[in-house]
Amino acid sequence: MRRAELVRYLILGAQREGNRLLSQALRPLGLTPSQAEVLRVLHERAPLTLNQLGELLICESGTSPSRLVDRLVAVDLVHRVTSAEDRRHVTLTLTEQGVRLAEQVAEAEEALYHQIDAVLKEHDAQALTDFLAAFIAELPAGQALQRRRRPDRDVGGPGTN
Repeated sequence: MRRAELVRYLILGAQREGNRLLSQALRPLGLTPSQAEVLRVLHERAPLTLNQLGELLICESGTSPSRLVDRLVAVDLVHRVTSAEDRRHVTLTLTEQGVRLAEQVAEAEEALYHQIDAVLKEHDAQALTDFLAAFIAELPAGQALQRRRRPDRDVGGPGTN
């Protein structure tokens, strides 16, 4: 097996196992990892428009997050507010229940991060993160991650689109 092929399968396997572990932790909350990501992003950055939210998501990179938002609105975790001045302008915020659930999601994620940290201590984590960041830098998921890591970027908040 070529090294590049091995790296590809290791990344795929790590992503699948990480997602499986996170799914197990989120199951009692009634959320999928993608729904949990929407809650976490809104908790950190709301209010956001649907487009702004989509720019920050890794789980749904390149596609509209409307399906995820519709489900979260239906279960009263997200508020969708239409502007009185322009009905095309819709902002998203969390409901009180959504805030509480986002905090529980953060706890579930933290438990997963402790597992990852325990393994990273034995390896060159900087080389790994540098490689992965370079590999996805110009791809949609990498661009979304770059936007997420820059809290000073003009995404969300009053007066943005």
